[in-house]
Amino acid sequence: VLKVIYPTDSYGQFCGQRDTLNENKTILFYFNLLKCASPVVLLNLQCPTTQLCVSKCPDRFATYIDVQASYRYRPDQWNYFKQFCRPGFNNPRKSAAQVLRDEDCPSMIVPSRPFLKRCFPDFSTKNGVLTVANQTTFKDGRGKTRNVTDLREAANGINIVLNARSVGMKIFEDYAISWYWILIGLFIAMLLSLLFLVLLRFTAGVLFWIFIFGVIGIIGYGIWHCYWEYDHLKGIPGSDLTIYDIGFQTDFRVYLQLRQTWLAFMIILCIVEVIIILMLIFLRNRIRIAIALLEEGSRAIGYIMSTLFYPIVTFLLIAICISYWAVTAVFLATSGEPMYKVMANQTLCKYANLTCDPETFNTTNVTKLCPGAQCTFAFYGGESLYHKYIFIFQLANAFVFLWLVNFAIALGQCTLAGAFASYYWAYRKPADIPLWPLFSSFGRAIRYHTGSLAFGALIIAIVQLIRIILEYLDHKLKGTQNSFTRFLLSCLKCCFWLLERFLKFINRNAYIMIAMYGKSFCTSAKEAFYLLMRNVVRVAVLDKVTDFLLFLGKVLVAGGVGVLAFFFFTQRIPVFAQEVPTLNYYWVPLLTVIIGSYLVAHGFFSVYAMCVDTLFLCFCEDLERNDGSTAKPYFMSASLHRILGKKKLSPKKAVE
Repeated sequence: VLKVIYPTDSYGQFCGQRDTLNENKTILFYFNLLKCASPVVLLNLQCPTTQLCVSKCPDRFATYIDVQASYRYRPDQWNYFKQFCRPGFNNPRKSAAQVLRDEDCPSMIVPSRPFLKRCFPDFSTKNGVLTVANQTTFKDGRGKTRNVTDLREAANGINIVLNARSVGMKIFEDYAISWYWILIGLFIAMLLSLLFLVLLRFTAGVLFWIFIFGVIGIIGYGIWHCYWEYDHLKGIPGSDLTIYDIGFQTDFRVYLQLRQTWLAFMIILCIVEVIIILMLIFLRNRIRIAIALLEEGSRAIGYIMSTLFYPIVTFLLIAICISYWAVTAVFLATSGEPMYKVMANQTLCKYANLTCDPETFNTTNVTKLCPGAQCTFAFYGGESLYHKYIFIFQLANAFVFLWLVNFAIALGQCTLAGAFASYYWAYRKPADIPLWPLFSSFGRAIRYHTGSLAFGALIIAIVQLIRIILEYLDHKLKGTQNSFTRFLLSCLKCCFWLLERFLKFINRNAYIMIAMYGKSFCTSAKEAFYLLMRNVVRVAVLDKVTDFLLFLGKVLVAGGVGVLAFFFFTQRIPVFAQEVPTLNYYWVPLLTVIIGSYLVAHGFFSVYAMCVDTLFLCFCEDLERNDGSTAKPYFMSASLHRILGKKKLSPKKAVE
């Protein structure tokens, strides 16, 4: 853990670690930042220069040569400069050439500020010119005057990192101020999701058509608003320019001043509107069947309300898996002993970058053959067989993580399927529904079906690991591969993506069969597949239409809460205008509320989708095993039976 929290100096010691000489020295200082090629090199602690722990970063420009020349009559300058030299070095009489060769002190220091517990130049921009402490040039301590842009080039991209830190701080401030209102927005999303599911039980058809026409109306309003903006900009200078004319702009508000932008928005919304209307016309009969399944699913959830909160269990299990993977990955990455390598000032030194031992380095002939060479800390690791295969261990850790996550998902699907199957196969509903169906189903899944669920999760994990390896190879070979290699990798990635989607679909239905009959995974997968193939038309229509309706429900919840949050955070609700916190970016809590609301709705509706899938598979099994006679009565509800138009129910069932 210390290797992650604290930066490490050239001697392998932690900066800021308690009960050490560096306890009060929490920041890492680089002797010659110009030797560092990029911030990535700095953050990985592999910059080829001496690194020391200091209590604070330099706040002025100074060079060793100037300080040495004036130390007799200005000792305060030397006392300040020597805190950035090697510990214990206090010999200003030593020649500057030897000091710089042995790297006893840095050749120069520049005003810096700590970032990620490391000293970086204090860059700023004045009138469009890059400066450090209001200066554009500095002495490098070796007889040259250099521009601060050299520091910028040496630390390539450092300004982007600093700007990202500034934006990150502002975002953090926005979260600190608005977290209370974000939680209120998520709570409203939960209430809307519950209300949506409850209303489906009683008025699924009416609510669906209201919802559909609401979506059509919202899109229609969007079309009208785009046309209004398009017409309003007519005659305004510059509004007739095209997007191509102005090119890419970082301020996206510029595009909103163009008529072409609103015309494009209007065309896109018109296309979406036409597609939705055509789908409603051609799928109206299928929608009636989907509504019947939604009503039945809502009725099942009404009897087993505890299922709505089972996603919390799945979330906790996945959180545990992520924590396990992260901790293991960090320990693997930081395992090993400090590794030291030869750092030579001469480019032709044959010992450069070779492993060395700091305790015996001065007794070797390396310092004679390469004057100024030092044995400095490089990284944590080793040269044993274990350290050579760290990457394989990380890959194995990732595979175990995928396996555990897929097992947690499989456990949730099998548990919910068992609970809803117990509802369907209850002849008299709700009298014959078992007591605590969700807990009973969870117990059966853990006690009897762990092996089947683990095997199904293993198959998915293997495919996902292959996809990760393909993505890794694609990233590593990018820029050096030919057209055939790119084509082959693209085909493989596409094929394995499709295979993963197909296996997830088969596994989902296999878990339903496991929950119903308790058979093995392979047997259940085969029976589920053949059952679905015998009802392929119903699968293609009912399942997808139901998924479409639930997706629209998620959009309704997220969109409704998002619109409410937008009006609130932009102070457009007069009643709450005084309560709105002052924000740097109002879109930070707004996007958080929208995304969070969608995830909350997804959690509730995923239970509902599993319910509908389970009831549909039970219904298909019911039709094949029973004929509606007294000896073999149907178990489906009377309302579902009437809409699907099957044989008459047995007299006893019809009375129900």
